[in-house]
Amino acid sequence: MKDHHINVFYSKEDEGYIADIPDLKYCSAFGETPEEAVREVAIAKAAWIEAAKAQGKPIPEPQYRPAIYQIVS
Repeated sequence: MKDHHINVFYSKEDEGYIADIPDLKYCSAFGETPEEAVREVAIAKAAWIEAAKAQGKPIPEPQYRPAIYQIVS
């Protein structure tokens, strides 16, 4: 089973790391380190999925692939 891709980047404005899941609209989290941002986005993902299920909304299948992976394959 494929998992949703997580982007992690440093935000100079926020002075920390942002992790987001492109397939799950508005699912992102902040951390002082990349690892913390990934841990926090995992919590956000669980909450996102729980809320979508409670509202009867579909959970998007993993589709996002960074451009570098699209070129290689």
